Amino acid sequence: MSGFVDCHCHLAASDFLTDIDAVIEQAKKAGLLALVAVAEHSGEFERLIELSERYSRFVLPCLGVHPVQGNLPQEQRAATLQDLQTALPLIERYKEHLLAIGEVGLDFTPRFASTEAQKNEQRKVFIEQIEIAKRLDLPLNVHSRSAGRPTINLLKEQGAKKVLLHAFDGKPSVAMEGVKAGFFFSIPPSIVRSEQKQKLVKQLPLEFICLETDSPALGPEKQMRNEPKNISISCQYIAQIKGLSVENVMEVTTRNACKLFPKLQKLIHL
Repeated sequence: MSGFVDCHCHLAASDFLTDIDAVIEQAKKAGLLALVAVAEHSGEFERLIELSERYSRFVLPCLGVHPVQGNLPQEQRAATLQDLQTALPLIERYKEHLLAIGEVGLDFTPRFASTEAQKNEQRKVFIEQIEIAKRLDLPLNVHSRSAGRPTINLLKEQGAKKVLLHAFDGKPSVAMEGVKAGFFFSIPPSIVRSEQKQKLVKQLPLEFICLETDSPALGPEKQMRNEPKNISISCQYIAQIKGLSVENVMEVTTRNACKLFPKLQKLIHL
């Protein structure tokens, strides 16, 4: 299985507004078979669907309400049920197009969720989206900043089955609870500068690892725009940590992506 799958990227981000064609072309040249593109809020949904139609069978869309809402840093806040209510009609409208529900989850960073009420509201938004994923028989593409254990516990309590925990920032021992539940973990290029991600990869079995870029964030260098073409950086670093060949890591992580996202195997040209 020759080629990469970027299991989590933000192609609808404003960073890609002016040169998306070039970004996609570079991704294809870098050996990518598919880009799993996530949304953060309903304002991105139409753009993401349009991109998935323009780059059919290559950009594969996920719609969901991220636990942090607001584009500008000073406007950012915890998600509310009202945010979800705004998004629901669009998720319903585009459900046949979706590879997964995402990006969803919990973010207990103190400036977004300093009170129990804010955390509970995030939980409610997350639970409703887990229910949507179950009803539509779709996987979940999950965010869990400063909330690794609560996120994994909630997913298990709610009976979620096909789950990707992207850029997991928790302890390896907590991640292993996710592995026991059959959840996958995707690793971004920022692993080259993150001791936490390096420790995580050391512990995680390769059979539960996928690749991601989280473009335009989490690149190999801070403050520089990340792109899907950088997926090979994640692959090479995982291979180095695990003492495996790059080809082996590429093959297993792509196979894992196909297990996680059942529609993927039918869509990508293997």
